[in-house]
Amino acid sequence: MPSYTVTVATGNQWFEGTDDYIYITLLGTEGCSDRTLLDKPLHNAFERGAVDSYDVIVPENLGDIEMVKIEKKKYWVQDDWYCMYITVKTPAEVCVEFPCFRWLVGDKEVVLRDGRARLPQDDNTTQGKQHRQEELEWRRKVYRWSEWQPGFPMSIDAKESSDLPRDIRFDSDKGVDFKLNYSKAIENLLLNKFMDTFQSSWDDFTDFEQIFVKIKNTMSEYVMEHWKEDLLFGYQFLNGCNPVMIQKCLKLPDKFPVSHEMVAACLERHTTLEQEVEAGNIYIADYEQLEDISPNSTDPDTQQYLSAPICLLYKNTQNNMMPLAIQLGQTPGEGNPIFLPSDAQYDWLLAKMWVRSADFQVHQNVTHLLRTHLISEVFAIALYRQLPAVHPIYKLLIPHFRFTIAINTKAREQLIGEGGIFDKANGTGGGGHVELIRKGMTSLSFRSLCFPDAIKASGMDDTTELPNYFYRDDGYRVWDAIKSFVSAVVNIYYCTDEMVQGDQEIQAFVKEVVSCGLQDFHYCEFPKWLKTREELTEYVTVVIFTASAQHSAINSGQYDWCSWIPNSPSTMRKPPPVKKGVADVQLIMASLPDRGRSSWHLGAIWALTQHQDDELYLGMYPDEHFIEKPVKQAMDTFRKELAEISCGITQRNEGKRMPFDYLSPDRIPNSVAL
Repeated sequence: MPSYTVTVATGNQWFEGTDDYIYITLLGTEGCSDRTLLDKPLHNAFERGAVDSYDVIVPENLGDIEMVKIEKKKYWVQDDWYCMYITVKTPAEVCVEFPCFRWLVGDKEVVLRDGRARLPQDDNTTQGKQHRQEELEWRRKVYRWSEWQPGFPMSIDAKESSDLPRDIRFDSDKGVDFKLNYSKAIENLLLNKFMDTFQSSWDDFTDFEQIFVKIKNTMSEYVMEHWKEDLLFGYQFLNGCNPVMIQKCLKLPDKFPVSHEMVAACLERHTTLEQEVEAGNIYIADYEQLEDISPNSTDPDTQQYLSAPICLLYKNTQNNMMPLAIQLGQTPGEGNPIFLPSDAQYDWLLAKMWVRSADFQVHQNVTHLLRTHLISEVFAIALYRQLPAVHPIYKLLIPHFRFTIAINTKAREQLIGEGGIFDKANGTGGGGHVELIRKGMTSLSFRSLCFPDAIKASGMDDTTELPNYFYRDDGYRVWDAIKSFVSAVVNIYYCTDEMVQGDQEIQAFVKEVVSCGLQDFHYCEFPKWLKTREELTEYVTVVIFTASAQHSAINSGQYDWCSWIPNSPSTMRKPPPVKKGVADVQLIMASLPDRGRSSWHLGAIWALTQHQDDELYLGMYPDEHFIEKPVKQAMDTFRKELAEISCGITQRNEGKRMPFDYLSPDRIPNSVAL
């Protein structure tokens, strides 16, 4: 009688093996096998990391094996099992692969398709169509939308991590607990000794060095040494952890009445301010989103303040970005002076610190949380609800959502929820962060997530005009590499634009993002329909770039740039100055975060920037969802291009005191998982 060899691979993380009974049924074009128990006497099958083979005897040939059914039944107590893949070798020595990469929880039955990717219009059998439909019906019951806050992107319907489907929870090696990690950070950084004086101000800038005692980070040390300098202040707009705020100034805004006389001493080309604007040498960073945002009032004993500053910057003859003028509010006039480099030392320093604090608030809430974490969760939920595992775009995108929903759920529990770390340490805690994200939503459009479009919209796209904007230059290279890879995969499965139009599942995915995930907010302008392969390629590139490169660019540098508290105050405890000549060291220290909030802040950013030992970086796809050789060849080409980009970045950074490597592909995690 014909014999089929079935090989089963169990996950290699802790607790991914099982002692439960595992049964298999082979479904072929000519028939199906009996339900067969996979077991071997005196053999501990399905242990963690095991790859075991079994013989399934059938009375007659089953034809081409199209599906396998796996069943898990309780042996003693329910014991969850993570199945990586199954292969079936037929009597004709044909090996058929069945990717799984999912958990079987309880008495569970899973039917797997063979590993070939198929568009819905290419699935001609009734059995295949029914399998797609049943899989999506089940997923829509499990992956449900929920509104965490009005005006936010929708999120997963789960109040805590244990409510999540098992397939998207953290694995045993990646488990994240912000409070636990924060506690570890407090211990590792020797911050416990400051907690007894929580609301006590620091006495001098040098006191902050006390919480640098265990830092082994040359960038942080460099920031500590040079943070007062205008050169470092301006550089951060280009290559710090929030390099998206700066724009070319095409016209001086009426609300920011800077005159030539105010800044003439800083202009190196012997021209007027207006001429410098016309020549493209003037830039601006406007934090108007912070206007009227409620400052943190969770602690009745400590008043906290926010401002919405505007900062004018000048590209000097060495192509360095230098601050020219700062206004700490949006409305000009008496009580809102324009601070200048020619002002008294501490007036100018305090004004710059207010800008840095505002930058921290916008970075954390809008650039980071909203525009990478929350939007990636929208893409992920829509994917689970509308694309079956057999769809090529599902296979392409699923590695880029690893742990994303889990990290966001944990953040809502412990970081941005009531009583979380935001409330304890940040000036926008206690509800201001919610207001700010709602405002940020009004500028979240699809085109703003397309990296080249966003750079062009800011007027920062001329690489010869501003040669040291590494965020832009590296971002272009990584974007192009991702887009080239996505285009190759798209064109393997879609031979014509009409095939894109006829793919009801991909159209449902795109519609789900905008209509459900973004609730049809009119200002988002996300596509509801894709007509061409180029449009599909761009859409998928946006999803991957946002989840990987963009998140890396604005997350990885947090400890570098924000751990020296005066350079990036998480809150301010005195109001913005309303006149010049009042700032001194005492006022600045009273304005900066106190000892306790400094410790919360430092512990949090340390915890949020620690990569896991088993982190998966861009181009790494250990779970082989694709089996087709053309896709694997495209992956090889992608990895080679990424390696060349990494090598180029390494060479450029040699000898630099401030190397920029946040967009080096070998440092870009595949997904939003921190």
